[in-house]
Amino acid sequence: MTRQAMALSETQTADAMLRARAQRVVPGGMWGHLNAARLPEGYPQFFASAEGCRVRDVDGREYIDFMCSWGPVLLGHKHPEVQAAAEAQAALGDCLNGPGEVMVELAEDFVAMVPHADWAMFQKNGGDATTACVTIARAGTGRRKVLVAKGSYHGALPWCSPSVAGVTSEDRAHLLHFEYNDIASLQAAVAEAGKDLAAILVTGFRHDIARDLEMPTREFAAAARAVCDATDAALILDEVRTGLRLDVRGSWEALGVRPDLAAWSKAIANGYALAAITGNDKFREAATKVFVTGSFWCGAVAMAAARTTLRIARETDVPSHIRSMGLRLREGLTSLANQHGIAIRQSGPPQMPLMLFDADPEVKKGRAFCSAALRHGAFFHPVHNMFLSSAHQAADIDAALEAASHGFKAVRALS
Repeated sequence: MTRQAMALSETQTADAMLRARAQRVVPGGMWGHLNAARLPEGYPQFFASAEGCRVRDVDGREYIDFMCSWGPVLLGHKHPEVQAAAEAQAALGDCLNGPGEVMVELAEDFVAMVPHADWAMFQKNGGDATTACVTIARAGTGRRKVLVAKGSYHGALPWCSPSVAGVTSEDRAHLLHFEYNDIASLQAAVAEAGKDLAAILVTGFRHDIARDLEMPTREFAAAARAVCDATDAALILDEVRTGLRLDVRGSWEALGVRPDLAAWSKAIANGYALAAITGNDKFREAATKVFVTGSFWCGAVAMAAARTTLRIARETDVPSHIRSMGLRLREGLTSLANQHGIAIRQSGPPQMPLMLFDADPEVKKGRAFCSAALRHGAFFHPVHNMFLSSAHQAADIDAALEAASHGFKAVRALS
């Protein structure tokens, strides 16, 4: 962070000026989850550059990044091998009249890497992939009802958006709900669906916003698989957030449970826009019958980036490294909280952590912590699961913990 950038008043910053300009030409100045108005005081809306595990805003302030672009950056910003692969493909072409050879190669990579996968298809966003999975499941079963966990996020389309603005009851007429990790609740939803059950759609772990994260139990995963086997429905695993960070083979592989269909996005191309579906042969024919497409869905540059990302994730065991760094962060935060006499709760896998404060219903403590840590160079989030990348090293975690110490001082000052 430059002294010049630090000296700027809030109204003089490039970020503030860009926000004012955006208000005139963009509804609300920004949309969706990237709207910095949702974040604590002091968070920038606009960024200028990034490299490794650090991002810089338009005013030149640098932060150790614990959001990784909300998940897409797995290997670090501007990873040289991924950049080289993308640039080589860009020199040949990107958006063409049809896919390049790289599409077939990438599908082969997924089939070789993911045990449940007999085939793969590609899209652009996570919502594209989850929607296509649901469509394929309905086409393959001839049924309508889809079971989803209460509070789970599967995208921003009318059938699954967390907002009801502009959404009709008909958009969600065939969704039924259960409680994550609650087998009795799942079985009750299955009974309600009856003979019209098309699919169970479930996230790799429970990562609802502003609540403790919850890993799936082996019993719950097995129960979901057993229900789908007994009813001939599809088990769909939403890997949009979890894909490649927990296990390159699939986040439920360690539980001994394999889905029929899986939706991937975010991390699979290290920041390039891409999503994928992997599926088994049971749903291969159904996948040929549905009409899912997009003019940009076969962009070759993102696919080239994905091939390199998948290779590096496999060869260097990225999940293990980011788990190690996540544990270092978790242990350091626990130690700091204890030093300051502040009660916190940490949950979720170390690769995708969340820290919440006890007795903080309005998130005043969380917001104070994040604002203070941000001023000292660490970009945390108060209520959303965070993300680590393989670019995070021990020295980066230790520097972030130093910033976090200022966050805990700010929380203590509230009392």
